Amino acid sequence: MDVKDLRLIIALSKYEHFARAADACNISQPAFSTRIRKLEDELGVPIVERGHRFGGFTHEGKIVLKWARMVIANCDGLIQEIDTARNVLSGDFSIGVVPTALPYVSVLISRFCEKHPLVQPKIVSLTSNDIQRGIDDFSLHAAITYLESEPLTGVQSLHLYNESYMFVYSDGMLEEDVTDISWTEAAKYPLCLLTKDMQNRRIISNIFDSIDVQPTIKVETNSFAVIMGHITTGKYASILPLLYLSSYGMLEGVNYVRLEEPEVYQSVGLVIADRDPVLPITKEFLKSTQEFLKKQSTPSKSDQLQQCIT
Repeated sequence: MDVKDLRLIIALSKYEHFARAADACNISQPAFSTRIRKLEDELGVPIVERGHRFGGFTHEGKIVLKWARMVIANCDGLIQEIDTARNVLSGDFSIGVVPTALPYVSVLISRFCEKHPLVQPKIVSLTSNDIQRGIDDFSLHAAITYLESEPLTGVQSLHLYNESYMFVYSDGMLEEDVTDISWTEAAKYPLCLLTKDMQNRRIISNIFDSIDVQPTIKVETNSFAVIMGHITTGKYASILPLLYLSSYGMLEGVNYVRLEEPEVYQSVGLVIADRDPVLPITKEFLKSTQEFLKKQSTPSKSDQLQQCIT
């Protein structure tokens, strides 16, 4: 068995198309298909469901894919370990991030790459469920996600910051001197919120459930940009994390105030797979993040972004 053949399997799972997977691996499609068939012959089981096009992996193929990812992760770790011994760290680094934490990850990555310029980071916006899958199948080296609500399994975690929530509205919805609003009052306004597959939305729904209040939800979307666009129409309000709002920049005619009663914070942190050994590139990113946190003073809840961007 050639380790390179396992990389072909991983490429096929990514592109779900023989020609595109072959192109990504820099070989011809006939050569790609031949090597997959040879691997099937060696293992004695079909790996791929074949038809006029790629039809997915067989049951046995999914087992092969799981082990292929683990083997390749360890091979990459071997190369990284050797590079580290020569005081050089290079390679791809994949990190999944829940959308609300995207402003924070850019700070961590930029500082990490200053020290390790040969590392090629790949930042992917994912739901918390997709992050769990990515950690489990070795397609992610690390992730930034919620720690306490629906916690991930099989991971080590490091707290980064507490997410707080703001009521976002257009001019005229609230009196000018209002500085905060209760969740009960917020529920009365026509809300545009994230879809239920997003953990941020599930957190917000749980808060309303905890005070036995039914919010007035008029629009659902998986895009913060769409939410902001609806708010600017003057017909909708929303509930968004302060960190995201601070990084987005407020649009003309859009305002926000703190949500109180109850006052809620959610822990957001860095997670890596709970495995031994930890891949060198992941270990170095964790170390870089810990050093960054030590240099920062403890911020107030309303100054989360200001800490991040300084």
